[in-house]
Amino acid sequence: MHVIFLNPQGNFDPADSHLTEHSDFGGQLVYVKEVAQAMTAAGHRADIVTRQIDDPAWPEFAAPLDHYAESGDALRIVRLPCGGPLFLAKEQLWDHLPEFIDNVIAFYGDAMPDFATAHYADGGYCAALLECATGIGFTFTGHSLGAQKLDKLGMSQANAADMEARYRFSRRIAAERLAMGRAFRIITSTEQERREQYSHPLYAHAVNVDDPAKFSVIPPGVNTQIFTTDPGNIDRSLATDLLSEIISAARPMVVVSNRLDEKKNTIGVVEAFGTSKLLRQRADLLLCVRGIDDPFADVGRLDLGERRVLEPILAAIEQHGLRESVRFLNIPSQRALAATYRAVAMGGGVFALTAFYEPFGLAPIEAAACGLACVATVNGGPSEIFSDGSGILVDPTDPTNIAQGLLTALDGQADLSQRARERVRTTYTWDMTAERYATVIEEGVAYTRSPAAEIPPLDSTDLIRQHLLQS
Repeated sequence: MHVIFLNPQGNFDPADSHLTEHSDFGGQLVYVKEVAQAMTAAGHRADIVTRQIDDPAWPEFAAPLDHYAESGDALRIVRLPCGGPLFLAKEQLWDHLPEFIDNVIAFYGDAMPDFATAHYADGGYCAALLECATGIGFTFTGHSLGAQKLDKLGMSQANAADMEARYRFSRRIAAERLAMGRAFRIITSTEQERREQYSHPLYAHAVNVDDPAKFSVIPPGVNTQIFTTDPGNIDRSLATDLLSEIISAARPMVVVSNRLDEKKNTIGVVEAFGTSKLLRQRADLLLCVRGIDDPFADVGRLDLGERRVLEPILAAIEQHGLRESVRFLNIPSQRALAATYRAVAMGGGVFALTAFYEPFGLAPIEAAACGLACVATVNGGPSEIFSDGSGILVDPTDPTNIAQGLLTALDGQADLSQRARERVRTTYTWDMTAERYATVIEEGVAYTRSPAAEIPPLDSTDLIRQHLLQS
């Protein structure tokens, strides 16, 4: 089959430049790349169709076509104009997405793909536009949904105008509703994601979560070529630097590798250390912050959104007197991150993810594949990943509970790491993910739909207003 992955937010390139270090370039891009590569390895053709950026600040994303060397010609990165040449944040793309789909149709001409798989709200909107114009079916993978973000950020009648201006919730939620309704199948990572996220009142009448024909639960996987307990060349090249210190340190490390995003709640781990003397005696904290070496000195080099997250973390470190207990590491790549995980594991350390809500939790299974015991938020996918007891689940809003979870993981590190590695090996690989996607897509290709009339403008303002009145 020839499948396209619609992902307008565009930083796909062979070098994975900036991957996961920017709020627009998060884990969903890793997901798309890995599924696409695994599908081409299984004999399919795939294109990752994204936005072309011809911006001096982002030179990696200017070429119209690109390839991942390891996948050959079977997997292309197709970059199409949309909204001018300069970088645009995802919230600024909505008005330009019809242009994007016009360019998709022009690019393929008479050689249209068999099927599309859409990712995130803007990808879902694009897939609905494409389907209405051509009849090409699609699956929708939301990754995270706007309604949950709206609630977590505390949108209210008082701040609704400011929230809307920043996050464009009325567009995003309308796009999600459209994609849910028109998709051949909605892909979720866990059963909990299906039941909890898609049953939100803001998606009422858009989709029925009790309809088994509408959903497929397909967990993501781990790139076992990178995330493994077997050391690679990068381990040796970094062995004389911080990694050696981690292995030989007097205390094991708790490693946190989130991007700087409020919902990831990195500060929750800092507060756990600040409130637990026993935890400070047992372990040190290693915070991975991509792009700067010394956050205390270089925080000003980050963009405003990242500073808003990092500055309270630094203040909490100072407030609790943790400067001697916290180390920072600038991680330039996934391979360097995997090497760091292996070093922390060799030193008896553990991994922590205390996000307020995590739709799935790719980072914990990557850490587990490198030999780390995992402590993760109870809210979202990790509760399903570690339902067999192979990881420790904690309440992300309670520093005391986080501290106790970290201490439990440190005590049981050897057993937990072994059980978590086995969990990944038997359940969470990209080959399994791609095989399940291909099965759904084959069904979708057989189910043809005629092009539809033009879809309405994106606007869920009234729905959001009613939700806020009832909250």
